[in-house]
Amino acid sequence: MDKIKIKKGLDIHIEGAPSKHLECFEPSFCAIKPSDFIGIVPKMHVDEGDEVKVGTVLFHDKNNENIVFTSPVSGKVKAIVRGDKRAILEVIVESDGKNDAIDFGVANPMNSSRNELIDKMLHCGIWPILRQRPFATIANPNDKPKHVFVSMFDTAPLAPDNDYIIENQLDAFNVGVKVLEKLTDGNVYLGVKHGSSTCKDAIHRVSFEGPHPAGNIGTQINAISPINKGEVVWYCYPQDVITIGKLFLTGKYDSTRIFAMTGSAAKDRHYYQTRIGADITPILNTEKNSRVISGNVLTGKNITGDNHLCFYDSQVTVIPEGNEYKLFGWLRPVFKRFTDTNTNGDTRPYIMTGQFEQVFPFDIYPMQLIKACLIKDLEQMEELGIYEVDAEDFALCEVIDPSKTPIQQIIREGLEFIRKETN
Repeated sequence: MDKIKIKKGLDIHIEGAPSKHLECFEPSFCAIKPSDFIGIVPKMHVDEGDEVKVGTVLFHDKNNENIVFTSPVSGKVKAIVRGDKRAILEVIVESDGKNDAIDFGVANPMNSSRNELIDKMLHCGIWPILRQRPFATIANPNDKPKHVFVSMFDTAPLAPDNDYIIENQLDAFNVGVKVLEKLTDGNVYLGVKHGSSTCKDAIHRVSFEGPHPAGNIGTQINAISPINKGEVVWYCYPQDVITIGKLFLTGKYDSTRIFAMTGSAAKDRHYYQTRIGADITPILNTEKNSRVISGNVLTGKNITGDNHLCFYDSQVTVIPEGNEYKLFGWLRPVFKRFTDTNTNGDTRPYIMTGQFEQVFPFDIYPMQLIKACLIKDLEQMEELGIYEVDAEDFALCEVIDPSKTPIQQIIREGLEFIRKETN
């Protein structure tokens, strides 16, 4: 087994870690949000009031009709929420509590061709769990990736323990790995935390040691097999692999998702077993004036008032909103504190401090790449390594930035610019 030590980075310690207690929660409502998927233009298959099963197609991507998004529960379509220009914001399904699922048929991945495996995953709607670099979009089933990567651990603040989550689901996980192995001519790399015994017999198991972002998929890809222009790699996470495995073991789409309730403003901090897109309102026990985040504090989305888990998340973080006035604002002397949810002032100039390189583990110049994205210089972006990164890889740069520049947004906009230009 290879071992890689990540030297650059920063562990952010905040209050509110979850206890290792698992509680089952069957939601009354689940929502699938097109905004969770980069570059997707939804085309509806259902109307409000329609009866659905687990695995019923709700909508497909207009850019690729083979990529469909299916219901995580059985019941009826409660609402199709639209925004400006009638853009679809979310499709909400009211659960009947039965979780009746379409039977897509049991299959042995070892006896199936690559095309048969892909068709099965597309048909039942679990294909979107596979994403690709560059661009962090849903994997294109017509591509053949150089490698497939699975990050087995998370180093973000208050991140869930994936070893705990998958410990009783290893049979399904191992079947999922066999499926992934047939999707590439390269390797399926499992990036594990140093000292973990999970998947100890895996052929391409790589141990990582070091501070955050050692658990980020981008950090692991960069350390194992950096992406060059024209190359594509696919990636997913442990619970995604389990979902794939269960499809082939049972013939059904299992939308189960275990997430950790975390954060200092959450009163019931532990693990919950629920469904993808669950409305977690009934189990939200929070302090007043709190912010509910689907994901972690660095890269998650504010879902306060909506309370539906985002498609890819296995963590909910609840923190104080931070909108209370503090004497002297940004002029106050502070020690050992990086940031909070308050910007402590208005828009400020972008200051070149030279600090980003201390927390950015890629062999890339982060400041120069950010500037290239700001001015939409395509050639400079390519030369500086835009194909290797995603917005989350710059989260720590955003944390330590004294100007509180929206760096992740800048990188995401740069990636979208180059994706549209190159396509």
